[in-house]
Amino acid sequence: MRFWATGREAFWIALEALRSHMLRSFLTLLGVVIATTTLIVVMSVVNGMNLYIAEHIANLGTNTFVLHQFQWAQGFDSFLNARRRNKPIRVEDYEYLRDNLQGYQRLGALTPLSPSPGARYKGRLIEEISVYGVTASYVDLGREKVELGRYLSDMDYQHNARVCVIGQDLVEKLFPGQDPLDKELQISGLPFRVVGVMERVGSTFGQSQDNFAFIPLSTLRAIWIGRPELFVYIKAPDSTHMLELEDEVRSLMRARRHVPFREEDTFGINASDTLMSAWKDLTGTIFAVTIGLVAVFMVVGGVVIMNIMLASVTERTHEIGIRKSLGARSRDILWQFVFESGMMAAMGGITGVVLSLVIARIVNIYFTAEVPLAAVLVGVGLSTAVGLFFGIYPAKQAARLEPIEALRSET
Repeated sequence: MRFWATGREAFWIALEALRSHMLRSFLTLLGVVIATTTLIVVMSVVNGMNLYIAEHIANLGTNTFVLHQFQWAQGFDSFLNARRRNKPIRVEDYEYLRDNLQGYQRLGALTPLSPSPGARYKGRLIEEISVYGVTASYVDLGREKVELGRYLSDMDYQHNARVCVIGQDLVEKLFPGQDPLDKELQISGLPFRVVGVMERVGSTFGQSQDNFAFIPLSTLRAIWIGRPELFVYIKAPDSTHMLELEDEVRSLMRARRHVPFREEDTFGINASDTLMSAWKDLTGTIFAVTIGLVAVFMVVGGVVIMNIMLASVTERTHEIGIRKSLGARSRDILWQFVFESGMMAAMGGITGVVLSLVIARIVNIYFTAEVPLAAVLVGVGLSTAVGLFFGIYPAKQAARLEPIEALRSET
């Protein structure tokens, strides 16, 4: 109880001291405010990007991985070596896996058409859309889900049918106020019948992901690209069998390509956790640099706080003498100045939190930012700890003053 009473009294005295010198206190705390704001804003942007990447880019689907020519998450030197060594994934590779791989739930292939063609319906035109050639088995493997109509069928694939499933951007721009099903639009001047409409996907870094059309892979091969480079999506029945399925795909592809035992793969197997791991390694480096910058600001802010507190001890020497002559103990004086220093830094931390919340909200409008609770707690806790640490020396100086000598000081 005595400790609580002493702490409460020191708290209110410290608060009154801060009120009486508000401008000086604010200027003193600029370093702490900047450090806290920087820390929380960077943590918010990194956290927002992690969530965004996980949801929009690294989201390959539940228990799904992708066989491609390259390993997506690798260094530049490794990528250059892979460009010389790795061969594209072809339709023959897809058919080989489809016929020989055991235990998968779904296996489908996709390839983009490049350059992007235009799309037209009557007098309406979209200059560029993303066209993908897909197998009928690709249904439910990607993020895109059918909203109206149907997906591409095996009959469409076998007969090179000129049919398509389109995204919401094409619906809005080419068929405003109309039902697009069974309408015939032109892709690169060629007629395609709309058999399905996909659900809205959204945008990635401001780029719409609904400006696309899916056509049968066989149709794309017959019209544009005879030997396309494929992305093969493989879905495992559950997470426990996913690694086993990856190993089986690796074994089959190495055997098919006659890769010697000691040589690296000539293809890439990519899963969501691989992409997120590489991404977090990158953001971890950014965060480490930020921590160094924040540490510099915090030390500078702490030194300024210590200097101001030493000046405050000199200014209030007479007050300290009066308090000691009335029975205040040295530890009461010590606690008073430690609390004052800690409160000063904590107020700087809280100001930094408020400022960072405003900045994060603005950033989220144009980019992405998500303020984690941990960032707020770390920001306020770190700033308070800095204030307490750098306030110990001035507080000890105040506690060591002799009452008689202190009372001789001019007020």
